[in-house]
Amino acid sequence: MNEKFNALIGQEQLTLVDFYADWCGPCKTMSPILQETKSILKDEVKIIKINVDQYQDLASEFMVRGVPTLILFKEGKMLWRQSGVVSSRDLVSIIKQQLN
Repeated sequence: MNEKFNALIGQEQLTLVDFYADWCGPCKTMSPILQETKSILKDEVKIIKINVDQYQDLASEFMVRGVPTLILFKEGKMLWRQSGVVSSRDLVSIIKQQLN
């Protein structure tokens, strides 16, 4: 998984990673927010979800201590990171700032 993950975040396209868990209430709140964000930004951002229970190595590598944790990458570099629920409006704004 690490090679595939590194290939995903290493692309020139912005990639938003949602570290989540199935048992996490706020993570369930984030799902429709991420869908709305994707519908607004379309191909400007790739959104991937990583289950921290299935991929504990990735969660550990990125020091994910709480879920949901959102991390925005471009060319393998972390541009932004936040734990907790983020509104679609805020996410779109953050991502658009990185596009410029």
